[in-house]
Amino acid sequence: MTDTPTNHPSPPLGLKAFSLAGRVGIITGLANDNSIAFGCARALHALGATFIVSYASEKSEPFVMPLAEAMGRPEYCLCDVEDDASLAGLFDRARRRWGRLDFVIHSIAFAPLEDLHGRVTDASAAGFGLAMDVSCHSFIRMARHAEPLMDRGGALLAMTYHGADQVVGEYNLMGPVKAALQSTTRYLASELGPSGIRVNTISPGPIRTRAASGLKDFDTLAADATARAPLRRLVTIEEVGNTAAWLIGDAGAAVTGGIHYVDGGHHNEFGGG
Repeated sequence: MTDTPTNHPSPPLGLKAFSLAGRVGIITGLANDNSIAFGCARALHALGATFIVSYASEKSEPFVMPLAEAMGRPEYCLCDVEDDASLAGLFDRARRRWGRLDFVIHSIAFAPLEDLHGRVTDASAAGFGLAMDVSCHSFIRMARHAEPLMDRGGALLAMTYHGADQVVGEYNLMGPVKAALQSTTRYLASELGPSGIRVNTISPGPIRTRAASGLKDFDTLAADATARAPLRRLVTIEEVGNTAAWLIGDAGAAVTGGIHYVDGGHHNEFGGG
């Protein structure tokens, strides 16, 4: 008798467990060379994955098109997650190209500046709703589109921040929104797990992405992370990408429903994690 169920064979050992050769997927949220999506794309390409990369608007094209070579010249797709037809079109391209998906990375966040820079107490209903829709519910919509294409299992990833766990003054409205995303991760993991679909969230430390540039006091966050994190430095988009790679591959085959910190240990200084 074996301890391993016959319908869930053991993943390969050693370096083979980290290979993504033959894996196909979607990476969303590319904006420029500081994007976490870019770090993920580079890491996954280096391990053999093939993917479609989405960006949000035509205004981003001068910044994203020159990045193609570093990502292995992936297929690009303009996708507005607020537009149901646009999002459906992204997943339809994956269906027509491969007939399946192995992974989806959601690296998208947004809140109107007037709400992001103010107190949560004063957040408008419209601003809160928009932030929740783009930053959280769009992940649910992606999961719904991905599920029928992951009939052999797969991995869904989203990005959060420890301001969801502890109050970080500069993070404001995005704290409750990311807390909802983290809870969503757990529920999706529970619901999709029987189909072999794993759902995880990565929590990087401060990184100067386009989304982070909207925070009023980002430099304060970055300085605090550098001073207080056990590693005494900020993390890189490549380090986030490496974490995404192992969660997507066979090395992370038994990992789901978790929040995975890539922040030099900074979240521990707040008592979280």
